[in-house]
Amino acid sequence: MKGGVTNVCYNVLDRNVHEKKFGDKVAFYWEGNEPGESISVTYSELLKKVCQFANVLRGQGVRKGDRVSIYMPMVIELVVAMLACARIGAVHSIVFAGFSAESLCERILDSGCSLLITADGFFRGDKLINLKYIVDEALKKCTEKQYSVRKCIVLKHLGRDEIHKDGPSKISPPCKRQCPDLQGKTQEKPKRSHLQMKWNPAVDIWWHDLVKDASSECEPEWCDSEDELFILYTSGSTGKPKGVVHTVGGYMIYTATTFKYVFDYHHDDVYWCTADIGWITGHSYLTYGPLANGATSVLFEGLPIYPDISRMWQIIDKYNVSKFYTAPTAIRLLMKYGEEPVRRYSRKSLKVLGTVGEPINPEAWLWYYNVVGEKRCPIVDTFWQTETGGQVLTPLPGATTTKPGSATFPFFGVIPAILDESGEELEGEAEGYLVFKQPWPALMRTVYGNHERFETTYFRKFPGYYVTGDGCRRDKDGYYWITGRIDDMLNVSGHLLSTAEVESALVEHPSVAEAAVVSHPHPVKGECLYCFVTLRDGHQFSSTLTDQLKKLVREKIGPIATPDYIQNAPGLPKTRSGKIMRRVLRKIAKNDEELGDISTLADSNVIHQLFANRCKTLQ
Repeated sequence: MKGGVTNVCYNVLDRNVHEKKFGDKVAFYWEGNEPGESISVTYSELLKKVCQFANVLRGQGVRKGDRVSIYMPMVIELVVAMLACARIGAVHSIVFAGFSAESLCERILDSGCSLLITADGFFRGDKLINLKYIVDEALKKCTEKQYSVRKCIVLKHLGRDEIHKDGPSKISPPCKRQCPDLQGKTQEKPKRSHLQMKWNPAVDIWWHDLVKDASSECEPEWCDSEDELFILYTSGSTGKPKGVVHTVGGYMIYTATTFKYVFDYHHDDVYWCTADIGWITGHSYLTYGPLANGATSVLFEGLPIYPDISRMWQIIDKYNVSKFYTAPTAIRLLMKYGEEPVRRYSRKSLKVLGTVGEPINPEAWLWYYNVVGEKRCPIVDTFWQTETGGQVLTPLPGATTTKPGSATFPFFGVIPAILDESGEELEGEAEGYLVFKQPWPALMRTVYGNHERFETTYFRKFPGYYVTGDGCRRDKDGYYWITGRIDDMLNVSGHLLSTAEVESALVEHPSVAEAAVVSHPHPVKGECLYCFVTLRDGHQFSSTLTDQLKKLVREKIGPIATPDYIQNAPGLPKTRSGKIMRRVLRKIAKNDEELGDISTLADSNVIHQLFANRCKTLQ
């Protein structure tokens, strides 16, 4: 597409409104944290809001190529902000609203953002998140490092009721009663507007004061197909996040195409991707891909088990969701509560189920298929990465015979290969490093500000290939099975074992809800398996259970995979996106309390429990 000129916002909004005549079609059903909170936004309404905010950004001096940091909850205005950036050629850098002030500061500094967009706060379940307080801390840290963000635009989300119907209020943010403990330890849920905030008039501006007089006409900035669209940070092996850069043309085409075919999209579908927009899945398959196809999507602010464990199924029935895309972590969480909460709702509208984010173990796949989809909905188990921009290994619903736990086959034009340690391609049935042999439109273009790191991380180990960093097995039928990150592989007595394979065996036991396996030093074997297991409600951890689990692994994989240690883990250390922090688990297994940076940890309380329950080891 070299030399091609386009604008992503024009394609996902103007084209749908003016050419496709989808103006009155719902773009998003927004479902708030509380079941009673919901709104819908049509394509015409979304276009108007985006144009107004794009004019606001231009009025604040934002120009093509400038970086804008966005730190917001799952609200319609988050989509408006990112599309407004795309409309004027600015580069958005969305930071997940669960990250710390230090993480936000680090990302602002690395990308050199000139403007920050945030909200006053939001509720996630019962927990109040004071976003503005976190932003103030982040901007303070930026100042300490000799960097200043020009302006901070603040959406009044919790205080929406303070904005009068006849126009925005001019009052400064009021200092209400003491806001609850930000770690969620309060007993009484406060009113939505009761939030303490500091206000810096030199930097802070209310969103509603800016948009009230903004024009709803905004000519898009026409961009080269290789102009930067966004930066999204992902964790790096060095501990310093990598700013993954995606560009306009290829990313737009690839996300639109994969969404259409992988979910078998039709005009009357209602689609729900449960991912947060702060992650790549929310960029590609909640925003750009669906909107490019003129789809109607559900945008959910809350949690899958709040206020009760049937919330997801209630939402599916409420909006007649036909295509549903979620993470194996969420599926395993809901499995803990059994089938009854699912069967309270009909789910008759469902047609296709999808999974994303990590390999799904066969037991969770079968529960998803048998219970949630009632054996009538094909499952698309998709493999891809922040770096790939879109799905690269996936079945096609109704067209591919699936195997529980397999990412199946490459998407059109994507050519995978499996290499051994020396870089030789392995044919037929094989296991080794998963690589790709040629580029596809949505492949990342660089690491922001560090192209050398881009080349070193993804291309230097095996020249001529894109290295995913994942291990993979190809079976005799040509199906691909992701075995986990290469650093999640371990060598026991000269045998390469996949932690994902052992975890899959452990969770087949009816008592086990979730498992995580790490390597541990062993005086004879070199490495051995140290397993953390989370039990289902109503089950007790015992020596009998430990013996049963060891026997199960021996039966499923072989004697060489028998775990040396199995520890009771009431909870596992996870990032806010739900990924297990195996680096932390390896430290706990070694009784090493120097955990390093755990700022992305969702719940730090689990660390103390895990150290207390630690097994006695040989070394």
